[in-house]
Amino acid sequence: MISRQGVRRLFAKQQTDNTGGFFERVRDDVHWEVMGSHPYAGTYTSKSALLEKAVRPLARKLNEGIVLSVEEVYLDGNVAVIELRALSSAQNGMPYNNTYCWVCTFDEDGMISRVRAYLDSALLAQVIDQN
Repeated sequence: MISRQGVRRLFAKQQTDNTGGFFERVRDDVHWEVMGSHPYAGTYTSKSALLEKAVRPLARKLNEGIVLSVEEVYLDGNVAVIELRALSSAQNGMPYNNTYCWVCTFDEDGMISRVRAYLDSALLAQVIDQN
């Protein structure tokens, strides 16, 4: 069973290493949906596809990489809803003050098996276009 403190600890790793510690708890065959109408929106059916086609390309457009801070965590069984705030700036100096809501399903081993990620598509598109 997952806990609020455990989810907060897991997402704290996202703040310092957006391809390491956090993603060690994401299943290789994760089903990750990025909602919106921007170039990274879509469904990714593996961790490697998500990293290659969305996470790393966005991280390269941000000075600090993708740095997220947990605002709130809500739990219902093996599902966690995490409200996040981006703490990054784009290469052109524009603040990347995006907000996210991730609905994460954890499997029996405590691994993330499914995610629906919601974010401000217009802001992300602007960062992509201008950087």
